[in-house]
Amino acid sequence: MLGVTPSVLLHSCCAPCSSACLEYLTRYCRVTILYYNPNITDRKEYEFRLSEQKRLIGLMPFENPVDLIEGRYDPEAFFEMARGLEEAPERGARCHKCYDLRLAETARIAREEGFDWFATTLTLSPLKPADVINGIGSGLGSNYLCTDFKKKGGYQRSIELSKEYGLYRQNYCGCIYSRR
Repeated sequence: MLGVTPSVLLHSCCAPCSSACLEYLTRYCRVTILYYNPNITDRKEYEFRLSEQKRLIGLMPFENPVDLIEGRYDPEAFFEMARGLEEAPERGARCHKCYDLRLAETARIAREEGFDWFATTLTLSPLKPADVINGIGSGLGSNYLCTDFKKKGGYQRSIELSKEYGLYRQNYCGCIYSRR
């Protein structure tokens, strides 16, 4: 319908990655962040990253409003998913299954809540393969919004916005396997 702003449920791994994604998407869509990251296995780290996500949403100006859904803190879901893959190399099968875990929850909530689209900030990272992530997302629903947010200066813009808003930029995804 003409004049209706589409809605996007955007899975966010962290505030720094969501910054450039939100700056772009809110020009065209109403965005709701889904903060669901069972891979962040240290509760303090999880809560700090969540507080940074909330702080960013409160500080950053957007063309359309941004809301937040706090997913459940569920590292056991991550450990169950990672069983047998504890020694898998970084960016390998364990990571791919983790993308699937988080995107499946995003797709489920997007369906239940009636969002027009769902997407993820994971494609902003130069360390994460957008083609793999988009393949997983596309397999979960025809309303998956394929992105590669790192392109066209997106990753660099996230670094600039992180500095501007004083965001905590972690150097690992959050799981105990990437931390080591």
